[in-house]
Amino acid sequence: MATTEHPESSKLDHALELVGVKYQYQKSSELALSINKLDVAPQEQVVITGRSGCGKSTLLHLIAGLMDPTEGSISVAGSPMSSMSGSKRDQFRGRHIGMVFQTFHLLNGFTVLENVLAALMFSDFPRSEHRSRAKQLIERLGINTPSARIQDLSVGQQQRVAVARAIACSPKIVLADEPTAALDPEFTNVAMDLLQDACRSIGASLVCVTHDLSIVERFDRHVSMQVPQTQEHA
Repeated sequence: MATTEHPESSKLDHALELVGVKYQYQKSSELALSINKLDVAPQEQVVITGRSGCGKSTLLHLIAGLMDPTEGSISVAGSPMSSMSGSKRDQFRGRHIGMVFQTFHLLNGFTVLENVLAALMFSDFPRSEHRSRAKQLIERLGINTPSARIQDLSVGQQQRVAVARAIACSPKIVLADEPTAALDPEFTNVAMDLLQDACRSIGASLVCVTHDLSIVERFDRHVSMQVPQTQEHA
């Protein structure tokens, strides 16, 4: 993995730290992912690029604790993911990690408001404040139809709901998997402004994986992932 330098990061606590992380699928002799070291400072915005097969999406799943690495350690906001049991990890993820998926994974059949309220179920905010917080987020992100069903929204509107859901719990870090892949080119800058400004507004770090090189210059740092050597020489 090649990366540009960010010299001030050594003076800061890490929002994210990976050390010696490898991932290998069961019944496979090839590594799907190999990262010697990667850290992200609080409020830093990092974009990760690389060709298909280098493990970008796998990396996000590992950071989120949806999968366990074969080797190495992953810490989010100073908490080792491997030290948490299934239920505790789910609660930690809900409170400290926001996620924006390529296809959004919103709840069809539910309203905009209900989708954001679902994310707040895992938060530390008092339940009595959930509805007012969800409405404030929806309004801040320019959504004027909180009672609309997800399937009745445009792609751009769904993107806004996905961002609102990702930041609802004021996470320490937001993970974005190809956030512009489903968007028309003319909407890319609008969508990225929305996502990046939302992360800045709550002081969250942002890790974005993408094939879209046109957005790289928007970020504090660019990391280029390489296909693991065992795959390169296969």
